[in-house]
Amino acid sequence: MALTVAVQMDPIETIDIKGDSTFALMLEAQARGHALFVYQPNALAMSDGVVSANGRPVEVLRDEVGRHVELGAAERRSLADFDVVLMRQDPPFDMSYISATHLLERVHPKTLVVNDPKEVRNAPEKLFVCDYPDLMPPTLITRDRAEILAFREAHGDIIIKPLYGNGGAGVFLLSAGDQNLAALVELFEENFREPFVIQRYLPDVRAGDKRIILVDGEPVGAINRLPAPGEARSNLHVGGKPVPTELTDREREICARIGPDLKARGFIFVGIDVIGDYLTEINVTSPTGIREVKAFGGADIAALVWDAVEVQS
Repeated sequence: MALTVAVQMDPIETIDIKGDSTFALMLEAQARGHALFVYQPNALAMSDGVVSANGRPVEVLRDEVGRHVELGAAERRSLADFDVVLMRQDPPFDMSYISATHLLERVHPKTLVVNDPKEVRNAPEKLFVCDYPDLMPPTLITRDRAEILAFREAHGDIIIKPLYGNGGAGVFLLSAGDQNLAALVELFEENFREPFVIQRYLPDVRAGDKRIILVDGEPVGAINRLPAPGEARSNLHVGGKPVPTELTDREREICARIGPDLKARGFIFVGIDVIGDYLTEINVTSPTGIREVKAFGGADIAALVWDAVEVQS
């Protein structure tokens, strides 16, 4: 049965369609006969208990930058009139993001929101992973300078990053003898009100930071992201190179451990990050990797996501 689908996303005219998972999901939805409507988070409104969004009907055309979309006339529509809402705007996971989850929670589950907005709000990536301490590298979350100094004394080389950052922004590698730690903590204190994440540096990152995608709690594909020479970060946004990969026994063990929890919490589409033997993040906001997996001959994850959505709609 054809569905009506609203997509909460960044401006569709300016996205990088070659690597954009949202565009892949929209192409698959349209191929199945689903009607698409796009809007941005700042277009949400609630009046008399009705949550609506000012957006535009959309047709996705082809994988050709600049000619990939045709938009209809702007209109405000109640989100309760849709079968599905895809919450796909990029982080950061800030108060704007959190506010959007509160509004979308008022239409879910009558309108299926992917992923469940309440659970998204309760699962920021760098905190949710702490539910599985035995799967993680040694990690400290704090603003306390003495704790940070003691952690580096105990673990040597460390990574320090914002608790609610994304895309590799603000991620620093500090060696055991680096004298910039105090200055960096001061910079973080000036720019972030929340605690910071400090982790033991994993040298295995030179062999890649693996993104594994799970649909309805089951692993369905993965890519490995190799950091650029001289770079500690492997995020594709900062020059990481995607390469094909297969899951190891340890990675399957990690997926088997967390998969039932993801499914129980209504997370249909999730991306986890694994370095060596360690789970480092669980991405439930707007995970990516669909197009890279398919490009390397892996599963058509967009189709698998829609299979799961259609069952639950």
